[in-house]
Amino acid sequence: LAATRNVDLVKLGAEITAKEVRASGIRYNFSPVLDAGRQPLWPRLAETFGEDIYLVTQMGLSSIKGYEGNSLKDINHVAACMKHFIGYSYPASGKDRSSAIIPEIMLREYFLPSFKAAIDAGTRTVMINSAEVNGEPIHASKYLLTTLLRNELGFKGVIISDWQDVKKLFERHRVAASYKEAVYQSVNAGIDLCIVPMDLDFSKYLIELIKEKRISEERINASVRRVLKLKFEVGLFKQPFVEEESFKNFGVAAYKQTALDAATESITLLKNKDGILPLAKNKKILVTGPAAKSLTTLHGAWSYSWQGTNTNYFSKDLKNIYQATQTKNSNVLYQQATDFTNKDLGIDKAVEMAKDADYIVVCLGEDAYAETPGNIDNLDLPLIQQQLVQALSKTNKPIIAVFTQGRPRVIRDIEPLLSGVVMAYWPGSEGGNAIADILFGDANPSGKLPITYPRYASTFATYDHKWLDEVFEQAEPQIFSYSFNPQYQFGDGLSYTTFTTSAISLSSDTLTNNKPITIKVKVSNTGKMAGKETVEVYSSDLVASITPSVKRLRKFQKVLLASGETKELVFTITVKDLAFVNKDLKMVTEKGEFDILIGKEKKRIFYNN
Repeated sequence: LAATRNVDLVKLGAEITAKEVRASGIRYNFSPVLDAGRQPLWPRLAETFGEDIYLVTQMGLSSIKGYEGNSLKDINHVAACMKHFIGYSYPASGKDRSSAIIPEIMLREYFLPSFKAAIDAGTRTVMINSAEVNGEPIHASKYLLTTLLRNELGFKGVIISDWQDVKKLFERHRVAASYKEAVYQSVNAGIDLCIVPMDLDFSKYLIELIKEKRISEERINASVRRVLKLKFEVGLFKQPFVEEESFKNFGVAAYKQTALDAATESITLLKNKDGILPLAKNKKILVTGPAAKSLTTLHGAWSYSWQGTNTNYFSKDLKNIYQATQTKNSNVLYQQATDFTNKDLGIDKAVEMAKDADYIVVCLGEDAYAETPGNIDNLDLPLIQQQLVQALSKTNKPIIAVFTQGRPRVIRDIEPLLSGVVMAYWPGSEGGNAIADILFGDANPSGKLPITYPRYASTFATYDHKWLDEVFEQAEPQIFSYSFNPQYQFGDGLSYTTFTTSAISLSSDTLTNNKPITIKVKVSNTGKMAGKETVEVYSSDLVASITPSVKRLRKFQKVLLASGETKELVFTITVKDLAFVNKDLKMVTEKGEFDILIGKEKKRIFYNN
């Protein structure tokens, strides 16, 4: 969804989710994920809104507004849960539920703002990080849960553990000598609810700790009040059963269109050599690869089941990529060729069939997974999938690769062999139809990468890296080249039409505490097809007391333009927008010069505090 850059569409999706969750008799949804996805190996990357904390914040707030609305008591809304506080998405190893080393200055700069914004918006609950940061398990951290979350950020809602994670203070983290001691540590740290699906020992030990006066009744009463308040807010004391009038909100036909819109707007065209896309509908096409006939890779994690791999729950009218392409073109061939687990299921046969085709659509990526089962040691696209592309390339037929995946699997060695690259992520139930619409030009791609797509499996850098991270190479004495060279950059995404930005104007070149700067920019569709374009505004701090990032995303807007149409967009930059966390762990904006970057244009402004 972050790839859509469409906050209204994200809000609509959350509204629909809330209605169907409520119609199922549930008043509480464990969403949204507000973790910043800055570790591409992490198997929960697909659940985030990307690597940029501003993007995560805006998309997260839209989700929360959609879930909670203006009242939790009506049949259209549910309580939201911001998660996972904090630092969960940046494990050093890339493995789920493993340790992170995040200096507090970095934690506050790149991970905290989304949670602060959600708290300020009134979000009722928070789920906490299963793992640990700087050697301290979050479930046992009084500093993070009470001092920071409650006292500094002012969170007044319910703090809930993640799955079995209190017990893991004893079993995995080894900071508690027993399960009972783990209960003491977690309650003392500040949790209100504990997910304990396997036994009732948590309650037993909690009662013992109260009787021993290690935990006071006053402490328990504080949590009870918060939980009861939430139950009152969602109307459980007025109507604890399924609300029959909510049934009308389940399975509404219009929801299917929203699912298609979300999938379509997220799909990101990363390469279109010689305008190979969209494909002609009267040509012969081979559709091949492990994702071509897979519904699970379209849905991804948590779809009907934990891992998203139980197809028995899937609707019978859903179309995979191969089936969806058949609705556009009657001359479509199919050969699976490989699976997701490095098995050759007929690469040679696929090559033979490709010789008789005009185009090859090879469907690659990852099958569905969630959490720890999705751990990998290497970000490279599996070797068998690369071998399939290499074999197909020998036919000299144009190859369009469609990637359905939760992470950016490295394609450096095969990318030169591809005429087209389509990043579809895990696009959901209507993903097959959305991909076919994009491939054949019935929809115009408008997605933008919410992550940096790495070129190498061992080199990860986000777009907002430091200047020093642009490692230089010395070719000759006094000749230097600087290198930030991902496969594709954050914000990349092509269209079948062309756009230009022009007439960028600022209300002033001086920013003050009382007077924000208004930015106006004209965006034009100079091509022959209607399309949506996202205009992004970045800032670059020229000099700061803490080494500044090369650039930071500050604002974005998505706009629909007919062929030949021009619209003017307006953005506002405030002092707060340019702030960063200083060495004293305070959010500040320092006096000095900043560049405002829009497309290829740059405007210099000055802030005088």
